[in-house]
Amino acid sequence: MSKAVLATDCPDLHLLHRGKVRDMYEISGHPDKLLMVATDRISAYDVVMADPIPGKGRMLTEISLFWFKLLADIVPNHLISAEVDQFPAICHQYRDQLEGRSMLVKRTKVVPIECIVRGYLSGSFWSAYKKNTTVCGFTLPAGMRESDRFPQPLFTPSTKAEQGLHDENISLERMREAVGAELTEKMAAVSLQLYQRAADYARTKGIIIADTKFEMGLDGDTLTLVDEVLTPDSSRFWPLDRYQPGQGQPSFDKQFLRDYLSSLTWNKQPPPPPVPADILDKTRSRYQEAQERLTR
Repeated sequence: MSKAVLATDCPDLHLLHRGKVRDMYEISGHPDKLLMVATDRISAYDVVMADPIPGKGRMLTEISLFWFKLLADIVPNHLISAEVDQFPAICHQYRDQLEGRSMLVKRTKVVPIECIVRGYLSGSFWSAYKKNTTVCGFTLPAGMRESDRFPQPLFTPSTKAEQGLHDENISLERMREAVGAELTEKMAAVSLQLYQRAADYARTKGIIIADTKFEMGLDGDTLTLVDEVLTPDSSRFWPLDRYQPGQGQPSFDKQFLRDYLSSLTWNKQPPPPPVPADILDKTRSRYQEAQERLTR
């Protein structure tokens, strides 16, 4: 197993942003492009853990590249190339940090909304539903159980919070107020199309995509899919053959880590608690199984 990459160091590039997982660089002389590098950092409850998962960034990159290709006819995406040889020459000296975990992408104007699509009642929606069957403006059927499938997938936007803060689920009306009605309707329609295509495909691989998060930007006036897509970091993946509504589900994503953290007396604020090696190893194995099932 390769050494974990907790952070990249590319001094001849300009570090624009170090996110929960990705390091984003500007490249001198290429103002319309960005270099996006997936590290091995992992976050939970919007807090970055101090302990990385070796190889995670490579897995996320391979999964995203797979989906970008499969979904390209629905909406354009920001990918230019994932081959270091095709990056600007100034990047080549950092090949050992970039190989297999980086993408050269178009620079877009990112829309400050997380596009969440939910096919099943889980996570924060389940928590909210138990208090009130109207959640984020959606009136849901009474008597639903945890992990039940919705009659139709739901587009449920949220705010994009700064690192260390929590995203907030919002109604479609609030999204319209933030970005306009036309863009809201287009992003909702595209998100639902992307989810349906991906969910149908994943079922053939024995995976239920319970929910997922898309990010979008504007390349001029063109709506563009950006960031990562349909990875275990941004989605809930459940094994189809073990699906049992009425309870939480085993998963191929970071839910295993979340469950461990929930067992601790931690307030879900920085600093994070240390994560034992066996929890990291088991989380990694779940990411790897998702990668292999989806992309092979």
